[in-house]
Amino acid sequence: MAAEATNVGNTWINIGIFAAFVVVTLVVVFRVSGQNKSAADFYAGGRSFTGTQNGTAIAGDYLSAASFLGIAGAIALQGYDGFLYSIGFLVAWLVALLLVAELLRNTGKFTMADVLSFRLQQRPVRLAAALSTLAVVFFYLLAQMAGAGGLVALLLGVTDLAGQGVVIAVVGALMILYVLVGGMKGTTWVQIIKATLLIVGAGVMTVWVLVLHGFDLSGLMQAAVDKAGTDAILEPGVKYGVSDVTKIDFLSLALALVLGTAGLPHVLTRFYTVPSAKDARKSVVVAIWLIGLFYLFTLVLGYGAGALVGPEVIKAAPGGANSAAPLLAFALGGEILLGVIAAVAFATILAVVAGLTITAATSFAHDIYASIIKKGEVSPDGEVKVARWTVVVIGAVAIVGGIFANGQNIAFLVALAFCIAAAANLPTIIYSLFWKRFNTSGALWSMYGGLISTVVLIIFSPVVSGKVDPVTGASLSMIKDTSVDFHWFPLDNPGIVTIPLAFVLGVVGTYLSKEQSHPEKYAEMEVRSLTGAGAEKATSH
Repeated sequence: MAAEATNVGNTWINIGIFAAFVVVTLVVVFRVSGQNKSAADFYAGGRSFTGTQNGTAIAGDYLSAASFLGIAGAIALQGYDGFLYSIGFLVAWLVALLLVAELLRNTGKFTMADVLSFRLQQRPVRLAAALSTLAVVFFYLLAQMAGAGGLVALLLGVTDLAGQGVVIAVVGALMILYVLVGGMKGTTWVQIIKATLLIVGAGVMTVWVLVLHGFDLSGLMQAAVDKAGTDAILEPGVKYGVSDVTKIDFLSLALALVLGTAGLPHVLTRFYTVPSAKDARKSVVVAIWLIGLFYLFTLVLGYGAGALVGPEVIKAAPGGANSAAPLLAFALGGEILLGVIAAVAFATILAVVAGLTITAATSFAHDIYASIIKKGEVSPDGEVKVARWTVVVIGAVAIVGGIFANGQNIAFLVALAFCIAAAANLPTIIYSLFWKRFNTSGALWSMYGGLISTVVLIIFSPVVSGKVDPVTGASLSMIKDTSVDFHWFPLDNPGIVTIPLAFVLGVVGTYLSKEQSHPEKYAEMEVRSLTGAGAEKATSH
């Protein structure tokens, strides 16, 4: 079965279709690269994208390899519990729409730290915001690169880790090229192309699966039950109902997913690429429609993979659960459809990684280099030059990290990134926008407390060590040696502890500080966030 799964499709067709995507997107990136004349062009695409374009790009940024590969696989193997990822990822957008999008666009310039430092002390707050941004981006990059390794194992028959490492390096190098040449404008067009391809590709497969089952969703689910040999996949509890600990773990995961989106740095920077707050609001509405449609597709794709491919074949494939969608494509349309879906999945990884990289580079160059090291005394050109060098460094770190993370469950790695975003970023964003008494001390307590507590609890959780499959005895943790076990925190996702803790620390830090609040700065921020008076405008060429 493993051999059969390894030799899926035609290697050259897969490579050819992916190469065609790379050529087309590189042409687009090089065409827009001549328009990168200022820092606003490189960081925010000149704020010239419409709400619809930006909404499509947000969907492209958000629908990562975890969404396409991870969730389809989770539904195929765990049914209802796997679909909970989709629900969490979608509902999260309501928090972003109602609390963050418009206010952030009006108040900031390029990064999340612009908003947080508007009425607080610049240097300490920018440093904290930049460090939390880099932490979120690091975990997210690991997830995407791990997805690249698993996909390559399945599609090219490259089962040795050295060969997969080479392909991860190629993905990293392409991503560096996209960002260096195109900046935010090129990256955004890559996201738009990729989002369109992903939603159309998933839509075609969804209709195809439904046609095979007479457009009868109940019939499709019954076929998945017959193939799995159990109807447990239609009920809650396959993964999160085993014990009281797993039930709490689910609550923790849900909290991280729903609150994390509004704190994701690479999503927040997208709000700066539109000319007005109205367009920022519209872009979130467009994104919700596109993302919601896609997550409905994942339900059909997941159960379709369960019915047409079967859980045993999926588990035996080199990419494990992440192989469900490509294997379903092969079962439906043979080598050609598999090649197309494989190229879309690769494009997904490439586009999301590019978006993450430019976010991290912007944060380092704008917040750490320009504002802290140079104390604001640096030209925009000098800042962009540092951002370009940062892109190369982050690309190298992503490649090395991706090689080490190869084989990990990517949906889970993304959930950890969401947890850090929800704990380290969201409380401070909410307090900065809505609480007049909030001060620098409260921001630092909340951000560092949320970041450090989340990272520490992740290190000492079953995710890293000590989690063993009760049936096979194999390790389910990142450390595969079952004799290594240093976990003491029982939950896979620490969000249920660290997110409330970060909110509490923000209050405690504020009231313990002797720092005077600045009601006049809060009033200025409130007027600007609600009306857009004084907000950054689009640059024209």
